[in-house]
Amino acid sequence: MTQVPDDAVVERADAARNRARLLEAAADLVAERGADHVTMHEVAQAAGVGKGTLFRRFGDRTGLLLALMGDAEAEFNEAYTCGPPPLGPGASARARLTAFGCALIERITDESDLGAALARQVPLERRHSSEPGRSFQQHIASLLREAGVDADDEMIAHALLVFTNLETIDYLSDECGIPATRLRSTWADLVRLVTGG
Repeated sequence: MTQVPDDAVVERADAARNRARLLEAAADLVAERGADHVTMHEVAQAAGVGKGTLFRRFGDRTGLLLALMGDAEAEFNEAYTCGPPPLGPGASARARLTAFGCALIERITDESDLGAALARQVPLERRHSSEPGRSFQQHIASLLREAGVDADDEMIAHALLVFTNLETIDYLSDECGIPATRLRSTWADLVRLVTGG
């Protein structure tokens, strides 16, 4: 068995502490001023670390926002993977799919939702390839398979997610004045049509 040098363990512990400190500082600044007004320099300064440490850990501002977004999405992930029905297991695939999309729409239209606020600052391609983005698509595809949809469930999942994109929902609600209740009702109709209900 290979012995890990004590100094390597110390470095890993320091790195973990730095990461936690950076995420806490970033979360505090985002809560105080909004995600669009927070700079890497301010986060490093608030965490008491060098800016280089911040860039080494997260790569860029988007990487930092994605890490914060992952933390913000953890509760929602838990709700749809193992929470109570209809969002979580125990309901039919159609009911779960309806609840999932309605919950996403509700979160996007809620100005206080941290996950949506952070996601608005992340470029579309990075948002879709992020852990939450991939999880959403995989979850919908899985529910489509479970509902017996006889089609390319992965592509249908992508198509359904277009309706719950931040850009789509923001446009429909802000520019077109469509209320969240109508958006959720439309999602339910889409699910019914796709699943043959």
